[in-house]
Amino acid sequence: YKGILQKFRKKSGTVISPQCFRALCCKGPPPPRPEYDLVCIGLTGSGKTSLLSQLCSESPENIVSTTGFSIKAVPFQNAILNVKELGGADNIRKYWSRYYQGSQGVIFVLDSASSEDDLETARNELHSALQHPQLCTLPFLILANHQDKPAARSVQEELALMFLTADSGIICPWLVPIPVCQGK
Repeated sequence: YKGILQKFRKKSGTVISPQCFRALCCKGPPPPRPEYDLVCIGLTGSGKTSLLSQLCSESPENIVSTTGFSIKAVPFQNAILNVKELGGADNIRKYWSRYYQGSQGVIFVLDSASSEDDLETARNELHSALQHPQLCTLPFLILANHQDKPAARSVQEELALMFLTADSGIICPWLVPIPVCQGK
């Protein structure tokens, strides 16, 4: 680069330090960001699609429940999350395990304002995922969505109702309250 620096000085008449020249011209492309493959699961209406749309800075207009699955690349400054969102309908949940292979983490989205029946179904699906051979060693993030709704349960209630307490033997400190839909 010294030869290029000398030509630059001669042509432009500008004096520039080698460190400055190197920083401006010889930096090269930025290093690639690591990519992580995650699976996002939860019952229909829990807010999986809304969450991913917000993370990708997409418009919240025209969001429809996922039928089957979708894949979104969620860019962050230091990493890219490739998230497989799996639909939460009854007829789709039985196929969830077919999409677990290669996952490096799990996001379980829970509707904090759901009915007792849906809560029971969500608890069963969560415990099934926690015990699945391809997922049981992976990090789990449980998002308690719809915290902005009047009927929303608190994080402590969710922990107890999902049997995620010290008494149950399953402790999950990653239950995070979020108001993704903000009243929707």
